[in-house]
Amino acid sequence: MWTKNNIPDQSGKIIIVTGANAGIGFETALALYETGAHVLLACRSMENAEQAINKLKEKGGKGTLEAMQLDLSDLNAIKQFADDFLKTHHQLDILINNAGVMVPPASKTVQGYELQFGVNFLGHFALTGYLYPLINITPNSRIVTVSSMAYLRGAIDFENLRSEKDYDPMREYAQSKLANIFFTRELQRRIVSAGDQTVSIAAQPGANKTELARHMDAEVFETAKKRVGELMDPWQGALPSLFAATDLNAKPAELYGHDRDGGYRGYPALAELAPHALDNATAKKLWDWAEKETGVYYPTI
Repeated sequence: MWTKNNIPDQSGKIIIVTGANAGIGFETALALYETGAHVLLACRSMENAEQAINKLKEKGGKGTLEAMQLDLSDLNAIKQFADDFLKTHHQLDILINNAGVMVPPASKTVQGYELQFGVNFLGHFALTGYLYPLINITPNSRIVTVSSMAYLRGAIDFENLRSEKDYDPMREYAQSKLANIFFTRELQRRIVSAGDQTVSIAAQPGANKTELARHMDAEVFETAKKRVGELMDPWQGALPSLFAATDLNAKPAELYGHDRDGGYRGYPALAELAPHALDNATAKKLWDWAEKETGVYYPTI
């Protein structure tokens, strides 16, 4: 049974956690702060980030904390965040692409993409690309991207990424989380091809009691709870991300979830990816599309 007590000392490391002010992100930041890292909370609201830092300090840790504003729904804001970070930091040991939006009312990013796809996948694609040169020169660095069991129901509809057709909130959420797995795997393939030294790993938090489902219709939420079973506390949902980010046994290009109830509960374990998530042709097509749409071209791969 792997818990945060198994995390090696993280002193001297700089770690970005997106969406770290609540839920899984907060617990991820807490565990890394406790083990000595300098943890940067990258959040849409600076007020929420600063409140989270105060809560983290109350709990105590041997690391240090920093907050920066990051709006993943705006590609220009992502570029500004990256520029500001690169001016003031000279290493990036771990990037945890954790932030997410789940089943909101129909809405779009600043650049016009369906919000869940734009934030959960495209925003993190751009962020990782801007930070990649620094990550790649930081020894033993890692990129962890958070997916979801919803990826099992996902499919990439290249004709509906701006909600050109109809809007189905759960369908779009599943699509965004499948895209995160494609991103993880295609990034690792390109890392290996280029001979680069960083690694790309995916994690999924299982079923948790967090604010992520706040947009869900109450009846739909209760039906989902009956389907997936008991919800875990966020600290337990954060464990796969923490394992992927810190454990020496974590394997590149893989997905880490939980060891019970089909991955919805338990403690960190290697997940068996569904066949449709292993579609390398779609992963490459999505990567090429994302580079063209964002204008973010990874420099060495």
